[in-house]
Amino acid sequence: MAFIQRGVGQDTMINGNRYPQPVTFTAQQDHDDMMRQLGITALRPGPSGDANAPNHANYDEAKANPCPQLPDVLTLKNGKKVTTPDMWWKQRRPEIVEALEREVYGRLPANLPKVTWTVKVTDQESVGFIPVVAKELVGHVDNSSYPLINVDIKMVVVVPANVKGPVPVLMMLGRPSLPAPAQPSPEDMEKLNSVFREMMIKADTSVKAIFDKYPAYSPVTRLPAPNPFAPRPAEVPTTEELLRAGWGYVTIDPSSIQADNGAGLTRGIIGLVNKGRPRKPEDWGALRAWAWGAARGLDYLETDQSVDARRVGIEGVSRYGKAALVTLAFEPRFGVGLIGSSGKGGATLLRRNYGEAVESLTGGEYYWMAGNFMKYGASEAGSGSKTGCDLDVDSHELIALCAPRLTFISYGIPEKGDAHWLDHEGSYMATIAAGAAFKLLGAKDLGVSNDYQTEKMPPVNTGLLEGQLAWRQHDGGHTDAPNVKYFIGWADKFIVHEGH
Repeated sequence: MAFIQRGVGQDTMINGNRYPQPVTFTAQQDHDDMMRQLGITALRPGPSGDANAPNHANYDEAKANPCPQLPDVLTLKNGKKVTTPDMWWKQRRPEIVEALEREVYGRLPANLPKVTWTVKVTDQESVGFIPVVAKELVGHVDNSSYPLINVDIKMVVVVPANVKGPVPVLMMLGRPSLPAPAQPSPEDMEKLNSVFREMMIKADTSVKAIFDKYPAYSPVTRLPAPNPFAPRPAEVPTTEELLRAGWGYVTIDPSSIQADNGAGLTRGIIGLVNKGRPRKPEDWGALRAWAWGAARGLDYLETDQSVDARRVGIEGVSRYGKAALVTLAFEPRFGVGLIGSSGKGGATLLRRNYGEAVESLTGGEYYWMAGNFMKYGASEAGSGSKTGCDLDVDSHELIALCAPRLTFISYGIPEKGDAHWLDHEGSYMATIAAGAAFKLLGAKDLGVSNDYQTEKMPPVNTGLLEGQLAWRQHDGGHTDAPNVKYFIGWADKFIVHEGH
């Protein structure tokens, strides 16, 4: 066990080594510090989501494209056209990665620590009457370089028990929990109650009188069993949908990797690697940190014999949809992605002026992005005033990094809560423009032209699902659940597995 001694001032001594205490900033202080580093003296405020506010977001398509010409996915920075897969992998793709890391999402640090996974619980459970094996895991991040910050990644793995061989799994960004912890048998429950009574009476002898008064009472009781005659929900839950199709699923907790706020940037994995110091402009933000954590989860899955690690997908909605797309783009071991309602910072074009704006991210959710991204919301700065039009990269190129792997872009409709703020049209334009990279690499795109300026979104509930790049806008709200059955059917056309 480490010996900890409080040192003089802000240092802590651990086993004879001195460690400075981590900086504690509010989100505003951290934001101000990054502005100072970048020489920014004023940022444009982001638009309001309130249509009646004076600074309301633009929803006029005629004003949505201030710089309609996108950087060409298949043109090198020197102007040379990319005509072969070899040119893509060796020249163009590294250019896109460099630009996205430098200006948008940040770079992974060179000194990333190892993660050691421990299975806390392995349980035989059921999901919708489907027998499953569920595992609860913790991934401890090695913090020996800076013991003042602990990072323990929480994850749950669930696979069907009645399918032979390893199964494909969908890793979902969200809060993990065991689906239905198994209950002790009546005999085991009787023993637990007997021991529990003895312990309680031993701890407090007055309790014996209570047990004597209620001799049939059991302090430990079983949870009610599932009722096979209970009405089924109108929509099958995503987890059950996957298991029915012979898939497994994983839930990983992004907040156990990195906090979803600016004040947390000197803690979590970002703070651990920076030894509690504030970020530099090119350092990674929360989206990239969550993606790193998902990749560490995949490290574990590669050791689990019940999982087909070549066929692991990544899924998320909203901010986690952004993270899922960033994960798929930067981590080539993920074979498939379901990207739900991701908006700015995800599938939607950054240079579009429709709903959520670049200024929304440089002000409010700046911590999702690299510090450098703030430059594109600056009205007064040493480097001048910049907007999204000054970016030399955009989200269509992020989607292109996923090629030729299976990439499903999902949205709902504003009438049900998937707000105009998310700019569905801008995501469709980006998906159209990304298609050229898929075709170059021998995959199929959406099956329409790559002219993002003229192609129109298909009607709601009309999926473009013939290629490795897919699009579907369902008639539900801010969720991808209504698209899951279409996602599974689409993915199973390309993935052969035991449960299919």
